[in-house]
Amino acid sequence: MAFKGKKQPGRHEAEESEFIRRFKTNPFIFVGTIIILIIVVVAFVLVPAIVPEAGRTVELNFGAYNKIPINYVPGNYFAQVRENLARYRQNTTNETNSIQVSMEVWRGAFEEAVIRTAVLEEVKLTGYTPSQEQVDKEVAEQFRVDGVFDAARYRQLDQSTRMSLWRGVRDSLIERRYREDVTGLRIPSKETEFIAAMASPQRSFDLIALPLSSYPDSEIAVYAAGHQDLFRFTHLSRITVSSSEAEARTILTSIQDGTTTFEEAAGIHSQDGYADRGGDMGLKMIYELTSEIPDAEARNTVTPLREGEYSPVVKVPAGWAFFRAEVTPYPADTADSGVISKIRSYLLDQERGRVEDWLIAQAETFIALVNEEGFDAAVEARDLTKQSFGPLPLNYGGVDLFSSLRSAGIQELVSADSNENFWRTAFSTTLETPSIPLVLGNNVVVLYPKEEIPAEESAVETVKSIYSSYWLSYNAEMGLRSYFLRSGKLEDRFFDAFYKFVYNPF
Repeated sequence: MAFKGKKQPGRHEAEESEFIRRFKTNPFIFVGTIIILIIVVVAFVLVPAIVPEAGRTVELNFGAYNKIPINYVPGNYFAQVRENLARYRQNTTNETNSIQVSMEVWRGAFEEAVIRTAVLEEVKLTGYTPSQEQVDKEVAEQFRVDGVFDAARYRQLDQSTRMSLWRGVRDSLIERRYREDVTGLRIPSKETEFIAAMASPQRSFDLIALPLSSYPDSEIAVYAAGHQDLFRFTHLSRITVSSSEAEARTILTSIQDGTTTFEEAAGIHSQDGYADRGGDMGLKMIYELTSEIPDAEARNTVTPLREGEYSPVVKVPAGWAFFRAEVTPYPADTADSGVISKIRSYLLDQERGRVEDWLIAQAETFIALVNEEGFDAAVEARDLTKQSFGPLPLNYGGVDLFSSLRSAGIQELVSADSNENFWRTAFSTTLETPSIPLVLGNNVVVLYPKEEIPAEESAVETVKSIYSSYWLSYNAEMGLRSYFLRSGKLEDRFFDAFYKFVYNPF
């Protein structure tokens, strides 16, 4: 059976990260948005659905923890989490990603089922169990209407359903107690002080970015003129056989002596993607043949071919091949924008350092002008665009406790969060002086630190509060998941079961 299922921050706002402000507004809701699986557990799973356990006919096994099966059974914990995750993801599912989303939903439910099973096993060793009074009270909450217990609705359930509900609530209370005990550990006050101190100092910056795409056509033409052997155009046809070099030679001989035509032989014998086109490879630059003929010596027997000439049989990745030139190679026309675009792609792929070096030289010219006339004047003189961000602390890795580069909304900095050189440069450059040029992604960037201030005391105190109450809890939860999901006690057969029962059940 198958189951398918920026706002740019103001001065005060920037001193406290989006994380801190949202946490202060409503910490419980915000924690839930950070750990979506936990919100599913708290909002849905810890209050089990009233589903009868009797009459089950389907039991799908996805693995085991400590030899206890992790089964999907309609109405059990695994099934409830899957249903709630599917409901949460329903608006993000479409025809192109449905299988991926389905797998993520099932995997998330499987992992939660593993963790619950593992927790119950851990607690069993301690002998703890909630009292019957505690469980009864939690069960009664599910039948409360306008603050009053609805006894008639409860009595409508048969005895088997009541017991299933009671056991589910009991297990939820055990798991809740375990999580509270694990995440309720206290941390040393000195550690909290140390973390809070990382909120200062905070710096504000201007920057300019020179994109690699701004490398001028004139420089590309100069490079092309010095490397004409790479950028000549040729038009070749080929026949490839995988069986043997001897067979390829036989086919070549039959073409040369007129027994068959090249096009006929390509259609009958060739075993590559060009066979259906009579072997025609189309117009290519010489450098593009590197992947077709990786061996340089073999390639040099092909690239000089003039119109109508045949190459000898050469080794290629797919076997053995020979080529026919449809035109005599001719030089690239760098007045053609399409040709320039092809050479630019080659440079960015194969000679990226050359482009970066040119832009770094341009950045150094800009820096010299800044030192003479000031940052704003240099930006105007070079017709550049200035962007500003900060204040923010030295937040390597984009830790959510502090203001981060993400809040700046500057596209050129998206790869800088975990760039050690960026942070070292940003906080070691003297105020009101330009930094050295930095290569960040597809840009060369110059920073200009404008101001350095301490974090406000209220922001520091907020960080202390968050770290002691939320941050430890978050990391403990992640540690809990890692501990159980990597345990040697876990037999993880999820993917085999998913493809057998869900994706391809027949």
